Amino acid sequence: MNISSHYKLRHFIPWTRVKIYKMLILSIIPTLLFYFLDWKWLAIPWVPVALLGTATAFISGFKNTQTYNRTWEARQVYGAIINNSRAFGIMTKDFIRSEDKVLEKQLHQQIIHRHFAWLTALRFQLREIKSWENIKTKSYNREYLKYYKVPEWESNLDEELNSFLSKEEFQYILSTKNQATQIIALQSSELKKLNEEGNISDYNYIALENQLKELYDQQGKCERIKNFPYPRQFSSINLYFTNLFCILLPFGFLSEFSKLVEKFGENIIWLTIPFSMILGWVFLVLEQIGESTENPFEGNANDIPVTQISRNIEIDLREMLGEKDLPPAIAAQNNILM
Repeated sequence: MNISSHYKLRHFIPWTRVKIYKMLILSIIPTLLFYFLDWKWLAIPWVPVALLGTATAFISGFKNTQTYNRTWEARQVYGAIINNSRAFGIMTKDFIRSEDKVLEKQLHQQIIHRHFAWLTALRFQLREIKSWENIKTKSYNREYLKYYKVPEWESNLDEELNSFLSKEEFQYILSTKNQATQIIALQSSELKKLNEEGNISDYNYIALENQLKELYDQQGKCERIKNFPYPRQFSSINLYFTNLFCILLPFGFLSEFSKLVEKFGENIIWLTIPFSMILGWVFLVLEQIGESTENPFEGNANDIPVTQISRNIEIDLREMLGEKDLPPAIAAQNNILM
């Protein structure tokens, strides 16, 4: 997530420079042929180009709206995880009791640390690369990784989970396919055991189980966004329309500027190149921005900052436990939070 007021041009222009090169080539070739070889037939009426541009603008706007909705839904889900985690923390502290205060504190710590393990396993699962994601397949995204690092790619899940789980739980969780799901299952088993031992009343036990259900709901929503890509048919048609429009754009401008030759001279034709580049760049960048927004957990600079959110939850819950040695908050790298 970028937390600056806006992307600086020194970052944005290099990120989109391939689109600029593309439009430069598409604009120069027909202009040279028209001017030096007198291929007047290259100039096509502006009307079909404008109609295609209208359709392209419509489908690009639709895609960007839908991909933004995916990102905003992902942020809402993680907002709910923040609230449910805090609620689970205070319920754990206030509902789980024992005459042995040392044991009571250990139980609180064990359950809340197991919740940290769930947050850790979930964010690692969400950062796994899917075949349809663009962060490592597109050169401009790979190059932009020099401005920030994705913590889940730099660290090891085993090492992070080991600090939150007992040895037996750690070994069991590593043997499972969906670690986050099984960690909540462990939480439920522990709560059931404490209820049977009388450390949690029946009413409070139900309330805590409902919190686990809410966490499952939020995890399921994250998995739905992660595992269901923006529909390929809409993504493909937007790509095809945009590229076709950019190819035809210089031919339409040749037609328009050739009408002004008598008034301004033949050199007016060369304006085809800058105008085609600017307008084509706008449409190509709209497509690229939509593409960079459609997968909000892939490790992109515009992603939901799941690592930072998870760390903030950990800090809040550790303070509830009365711990003083708190981990530092995640800091932004070049105004990018992950």
